[in-house]
Amino acid sequence: MVPLGVPAPSALTGAAAFGYVAGVITIAVISQKGGAGKTTLAISLAVAATRAGTERCTLIDLDPQASAATWGDGRAERAPDVISAQANRLERHIEAARKAGVAAVVVDTAPHSESAALAAARAADLILIPCRPAILDLHAIGTTIDLARLAGTAAAVVLNAVPPRGSLADEAAEAVLGYGVPLSPVRITQRAAFVHCLTEGKAIQEFEPRGRGAAEIEALYQWIRGSRPQ
Repeated sequence: MVPLGVPAPSALTGAAAFGYVAGVITIAVISQKGGAGKTTLAISLAVAATRAGTERCTLIDLDPQASAATWGDGRAERAPDVISAQANRLERHIEAARKAGVAAVVVDTAPHSESAALAAARAADLILIPCRPAILDLHAIGTTIDLARLAGTAAAVVLNAVPPRGSLADEAAEAVLGYGVPLSPVRITQRAAFVHCLTEGKAIQEFEPRGRGAAEIEALYQWIRGSRPQ
């Protein structure tokens, strides 16, 4: 049975839809609106990368609040590598990560910081835009999509913190498609486990490895990488 929020394998088209070629990928998680769930999603994807076989991942935190870096400081596990950085040093950190042999670089960005977001957008292979299925969030993604187009970088929207019941997600999906950008077939459901895991220095895959939230994140990462769940 396919977990809630995880599409059947046939629905996954992968990052090939963005013209991405397999190899090291830099994913910038960007939203100009606060509260979209960027940091939680960035952390979850970074851990997904480290759990994908022998892959390594670097998580770069550009947010001055350093929430992802603080999470990394409190972890018992060494992976992923977490770096707190300024936007003007981003390219250097990405190049160092590539030389170190990582398979993925995930960049967490701050809201309301256009210069840092633009730097991340230009350095990325893919911009992932988390969006809650709410009217203000749907209106706000237009700014991030414009930024992606300015940077000339492929972008995709993922519906985040989706209520487990109701039609809000389907309605939001229709609205997103109106922006003319790809929409991830994987939806991330709102779960308390996403909050509790961070307080323990874990990602949801480590907190509830057999839970549906973990399955959703793993499916999202596989979709980004252009593969399919087994």
